[in-house]
Amino acid sequence: MAGGRAGVADLCGPGFLTSDLPSLKTALAREAQALGFDCIGITAPGAIANAAAHFHDFIAEGRHGDMDWLAAQPERRADPRGLWSDVRSVIMLGVNYGPDHDPLAILEQRTRGAISVYAQGDDYHDLIKKRLKALARWLVATAPCEVKVFVDTAAVMEKPLAHAAHLGWQGKHSNLVSREFGSWLFLGAIFTTLELPSDAAEIDHCGSCRACLDICPTAAFPAPYELDARRCISYLTIENKGPIPHEFRKAIGNRIYGCDDCLAACPWNKFAKEGREAKLAARDELRAPELARLSRLDDAAFRALFTKSPVKRVGRDRFLRNVLIAIGNSNDATLADDARRLLQDASPLVRGAAVWALAQLLEREEFAAMKAGALAGEHDDSVREEWETASAATRRSSP
Repeated sequence: MAGGRAGVADLCGPGFLTSDLPSLKTALAREAQALGFDCIGITAPGAIANAAAHFHDFIAEGRHGDMDWLAAQPERRADPRGLWSDVRSVIMLGVNYGPDHDPLAILEQRTRGAISVYAQGDDYHDLIKKRLKALARWLVATAPCEVKVFVDTAAVMEKPLAHAAHLGWQGKHSNLVSREFGSWLFLGAIFTTLELPSDAAEIDHCGSCRACLDICPTAAFPAPYELDARRCISYLTIENKGPIPHEFRKAIGNRIYGCDDCLAACPWNKFAKEGREAKLAARDELRAPELARLSRLDDAAFRALFTKSPVKRVGRDRFLRNVLIAIGNSNDATLADDARRLLQDASPLVRGAAVWALAQLLEREEFAAMKAGALAGEHDDSVREEWETASAATRRSSP
């Protein structure tokens, strides 16, 4: 089409009519279901203007912490057209990953590590991206057009778009909530040049409920629908690259990768069916791993244990930092030997966390004696600071 923006028929080629779009949408939903998606919805790229304003406020207040990638090029994230100017419809898809067990029960097993439900199996990014690409190929073959697929790895605001596409609504914990699947949905998106009929945005069904806010161990929600990532255990154990701030260490408990508390507390989960299919099913060794065993992982063993897992992305040192915080919270003095061994680790991050763990498990005199010898050979300022800070927090001697 000369002198202006191409129409749908022009993009899709001869023989395809705009009037065919509703039936195409129906066929698209059938194909999505056949590929293993549990829900699908469509929205216009300009449907999340309000979300953009909230996002800018989130960044301006510094609540993204060290996640600089969130603040980079905010215009690309605030509107899908900032990422791809030709997009005319956004197809949002969800896969149910509802757990087959109570994800909070492990919090009572203090000598074992709690790994977030989504990370107990293979990385969902890989599986969902394959399905998205298959669905995108089907769409291009059925109604020739241009497409792009995204799974939580690009500047796409999946949750507001899923809300606008009727997959659910953003609850007070800022995560997506579905009437059919509760808080357990993996999301993916297909951007297309087709102008498909949009779905109506879902209605907020949270009402007066505060379950997700009240259960948060670190008070990461300044107000309903607002998250301060700097206080969130998922951020602290995954995105945070340095030592975990002292004020949150006790509250972390035995959570060694992520946190499911606000998700698991949602009353809408009672409608969610178990969704852990074979390729996403939790591995037995990641359901409730022993902290003692995890503390002994070198880099090769860490990579082997977490092959194909999202946990592998944090690296061995950050992971052991988390394990040591859990060891310190275990109230099990038999784990002190595991923490003591890691005082010799090559990573200052690990050594510093080991100091804190020992301060929680040892009597004051024993810790003080250990400190004198350790400081003589410790040259990292952050670890030396851990020794000094921890001295005031050690347990008193038994009477």
